[in-house]
Amino acid sequence: MTSAATPRAYRRLSVEDRRAQLIDTALQLFAHRAPEDVSLDDVAEAAGVSRPLVYRYFPGGKQQLYEAALRGAADVLEQCFAEPEEGPLMQRLSRALDRYLAFVVGHDAGFSALLQGGSVVETSRTSAIVDEVRRAAAEQILRHLGVTDPGPRLRMAVRMWITAVEAASLIWLDEGKDPSVEELRDWLVENLVVQLVTAAGRDEQIAEIVGYVLSLEEPGGVIPRLAQRILPLVEAASELG
Repeated sequence: MTSAATPRAYRRLSVEDRRAQLIDTALQLFAHRAPEDVSLDDVAEAAGVSRPLVYRYFPGGKQQLYEAALRGAADVLEQCFAEPEEGPLMQRLSRALDRYLAFVVGHDAGFSALLQGGSVVETSRTSAIVDEVRRAAAEQILRHLGVTDPGPRLRMAVRMWITAVEAASLIWLDEGKDPSVEELRDWLVENLVVQLVTAAGRDEQIAEIVGYVLSLEEPGGVIPRLAQRILPLVEAASELG
């Protein structure tokens, strides 16, 4: 005869460590399932604790736990774009996007719910947390561009790019992670270059920034390779005018 399953050993943790454990457990569950499909019983079982203990730390129930998990995810995402201000800008962006996309891959099924809402537990507070991530990422990009007082067109261009990164990540997951993550990263980096170059014809500040970015590039870098591919197309289009 088989014996009864051995109960999971209960570990006594400090208040902060236990709370962090529950948040991390919830985040791992949300990585694979939408928040509305995860119950407090699921969190308790995965963490090896009782349901009342989960309520002791999160008396607001799943909503409070979800917001805490979202805050934890937001902290990670905000740090993705933190990069030393040295070297070619395109290399900095590539490293930042590597970290961002690693998070996307690690939280595959739950990425949309964690970052874009669409969940029954979405509130104005969760929307504010998500918007904070986008604004923090935009501020990091502006810092890398060497700008302390961005004009409205530049701020809009950068925030549009952040939105494009987020949307492309969601579409990429929906398309079965095709193309490769490396190709997606390079495509997104080039997308920012093209967006800035296009806007430079309309805004003097952006034109100066494009010059600054070009001055940081190395031979054979992202921008020279991109130029080799698109300049023939631009020249052909100019002949039509």
